[in-house]
Amino acid sequence: MKERITLGWREWVGFPDLGIPQIKAKVDTGARTSCLHAFLVEPFERDGEPWVRFDIHPVQRDIEKVVSCEAPLLEKRFVRDSGGHEELRYVIRTVIAIGDQRVEAEVTLTDRDTMKFRVLLGRTAMRGQFVVDPGRSYLSGNRPRKPKSKRHQPSPK
Repeated sequence: MKERITLGWREWVGFPDLGIPQIKAKVDTGARTSCLHAFLVEPFERDGEPWVRFDIHPVQRDIEKVVSCEAPLLEKRFVRDSGGHEELRYVIRTVIAIGDQRVEAEVTLTDRDTMKFRVLLGRTAMRGQFVVDPGRSYLSGNRPRKPKSKRHQPSPK
């Protein structure tokens, strides 16, 4: 049996195919499918195939930073949120980077601007590779580096 990697209840993940190097995710074993914050979601065709373009705010509480993404559209599906409300969502299949691991997973797109986490990492993306320790955080080891603070140097007189 393959040894499984332990994740905390929240982790830094990336979506390399979407140009998102790191984004904070809530690890949610109660959610079947992973979910990514998206707005201005617009379906279109490329070479006769269905695609979707969308924007995201990758940093919580920062609406200035925007990443524009495009991905092949897998389908549209009704998803029930934790409050029991059903919503028709676009579904893509993309790579999620979790530490040194890469998993291909179905990801639904929805506006999570008012939510604490831009990403929910669902159980199907973790199945067979990860276990969750709900008492720990950020075990995947890929936290964003904080820029070193620079001391203000007075200009020479």
